[in-house]
This record gives sequence, structure tokens and C-alpha cells, in this order.
Amino acid sequence: MTNTLTKISPERAKSLIEQGAVLVDVRESEERAREHLPAARHLPLSKLNQTELSVEAGQPILFHCRSGARTSANAAQLSAKLGEGCEAYIVEGGLDALKRVGVPVVVDRSQPMELSRQVQIGAGSFGLLGTLLGLLVSPWFFAVPLFVGAGLIFAGVTGFCGLARVLMLAPWNRAAKAA
Repeated sequence: MTNTLTKISPERAKSLIEQGAVLVDVRESEERAREHLPAARHLPLSKLNQTELSVEAGQPILFHCRSGARTSANAAQLSAKLGEGCEAYIVEGGLDALKRVGVPVVVDRSQPMELSRQVQIGAGSFGLLGTLLGLLVSPWFFAVPLFVGAGLIFAGVTGFCGLARVLMLAPWNRAAKAA
């Protein structure tokens, strides 16, 4: 018999947390450093196969990421980490939804935002700037959003993002990695 993870509302999750449920944060360390639930255990998806998850019998487990999408997409892998008959759930809406229902969160604004968000901001900024310059200064500037679009397609197809590699070298990201 295999465990299946079902989704529960953030309100129900809050109630289970108050009753002593085990919270498991599946986000990567960089994401968790900026914002996390104080009682949550950390089990990043990238290290899922290298880590054991132990809980007391009868104790429900609540898996969460930032929005719930990543946890849902990896439900089968998470389920495989559980013991037989374990009561486990995916928090619908993730950390964002738990914050909305009043679950306390630790926030450290000195930590950089997630790299994926930095890439989105950077790519969007380059695309917008290139388009504006193309309209107002010279059509040659349209090469900038063309290059950005091609880079995003390449990143999606290959899994390699040049902008992410450059941003990892940014001073604010190097300081966070060293900590």
C-alpha cells in the first residue's frame, strides 16, 4: 500500500499545525533563508533521495513550498519517503496561503530573493528597456528583447540559464551563499 498525498486548505493546515502536525518545507535553502515557518523541517527536493524523513506514528505531515505547485508536482516522490499508513498532506497555496491565514512566518529581508525571481526581474527589465529604446532611439535596440527571448527559450529547453549564472556571481548572492 502506498501513501497518497491529498491537498488540504490552509485553514485546515493551520488547525493541524496547532495540534502538532509536522511541517516539511521542500524549497531550496536559498528560498528558505529569506522566509520560512519557524517550526518547519527542511527537506529540499534536490536532496530528497539523500535524506530520511522520520516522524512519530500518528503524527500528520504537511508538505509545503511557496505556492503549492512544486509540492504538488513532486507528490509521488514525497509520498515515497513516507512510512506505511502515514497521514500526509500538501498545503494548498503553500507558504503564501499559510501566511494569509495567520500562520507565523520568520522573514529575513537581508537574504536575497530567490534566483528565479531575480532572473524574471532581470529578463523583464532588459526586454522592456530594449523595446522602449527600440521605439524611441533606434530600431537596433530591438535586438535586446530578441536576445532575451532567445535566452529564455534556450534556458527552458536546456535547463541552463546564462542570466542565472551571472546573477549567482552578484555580490548580494555571494554573501548569502557564504553565510
